[in-house]
Amino acid sequence: MRGIVNRLGPNGPYLALALTCLLGWGFKAHCGAGWIGAEQYTTGCYSDAVPFWGLRGVAAGQMPYFEARMEYPVLTGALIWIEGLVARVIGGARADAATFLGVVTLGNAILAFVILEMMRGAGAGLARQYAWALAPPLVLYLGHNWDLLAGTFAVAAMLAAARGALVRATALAALGGAAKLFPILMLPLLGLGALFASDRTWRARIVAGAVLVAVAMAAWGAVNLPVAALAFQNWREFYAFSSERAGTAASVWELMTQFGWWVTDIPTRNLWSFVLFVGGATTIVAAGWRQHGKHPWLLFTPVLAWFLLTNKVYSPQFDLWLWPLLVLTGTRARPMALFLLGDVAAYFAEFWMFAGMEGASPSATQGDILAAAIVRGVAMLWLIHAAVRDPAPRWLAQRRSGASSAAPPVAPGSAATVASSAASSAPAARDQA
Repeated sequence: MRGIVNRLGPNGPYLALALTCLLGWGFKAHCGAGWIGAEQYTTGCYSDAVPFWGLRGVAAGQMPYFEARMEYPVLTGALIWIEGLVARVIGGARADAATFLGVVTLGNAILAFVILEMMRGAGAGLARQYAWALAPPLVLYLGHNWDLLAGTFAVAAMLAAARGALVRATALAALGGAAKLFPILMLPLLGLGALFASDRTWRARIVAGAVLVAVAMAAWGAVNLPVAALAFQNWREFYAFSSERAGTAASVWELMTQFGWWVTDIPTRNLWSFVLFVGGATTIVAAGWRQHGKHPWLLFTPVLAWFLLTNKVYSPQFDLWLWPLLVLTGTRARPMALFLLGDVAAYFAEFWMFAGMEGASPSATQGDILAAAIVRGVAMLWLIHAAVRDPAPRWLAQRRSGASSAAPPVAPGSAATVASSAASSAPAARDQA
């Protein structure tokens, strides 16, 4: 394996990602424009793109929110409309759900390459680049839906914070929240970084924190307020849907209900998922402060993992939210590998349970989903513990060292410094997973 990596050289991750994207396209596209029987569940080829083509006005070219319902935030709705337009231009009168699925997959592949390029530009080592390029979640979810847009914003925000550009990181995280809500979980951490910057007076800290609040509100508002003002009911559907839905099969709340351990209704789940998340996230930040207090944005990864564990909804593709952040900040290979195993197991267990409900085979039970969820949950708790306890990954520490040696306190290291440190370092497996 090392010989192959050496022969491929620095472009190897790009070739690997191209292969992964090809596999991801084939995994979803083989079912075509329509599903026969329960093949979307038995083969795992289900994609939101197929029902959206007809049910959300994509085929007719309807504008999301203004002419059609849309249960995604505004930036994702805009992406869906653009991809629908591309599909109609490419396919003409013969355009169908398969055409749209191909365009959606291509759009996500482009985002996957953007993430890889950002990782390389930040100085992440080859092992981390390959961990993204060969990621099983990309095969499973590249054509699944549009969550990778928010994931790209989240990665960009984290890397901006790594460069010390907190204003840019805040704007990117807020825009990510306009694509899917989870990137906004980084905002409080960025604010804490501004408020507790030890090299500034308290007055300067408060001003810096206020600036970040204003930037976040302006970025999110610039995208959302015009749509909310003109099409409020359709704009609010995402938020109403999130509040009113009961949950998904692999969430801890649904599992506890199904097995009779704690039967909860929707208001109870909404309340206790919020209480547990806030309590756990506060504990994570407090426990990780000693190690990462100067750079609290590093705690975004364990906070997001805890959010997924406590949320009433844990759709399979949510693992794609977490994986690129684990690739960037993870310090231990074994729990990351266990997480991938749990992700694949949970994906097929959930869809095969749906297959069984339609009398198809292979099928799975709620017990199979529980087993997969336990594997994934153990991995995530392990990763949370590691993120709180371990020092920052070596490549990030080297980048911060380069940044601190530059004249302005917020400036990143030079490109030459980053390239030199990436080329000369050969971190251990636990630091490069």
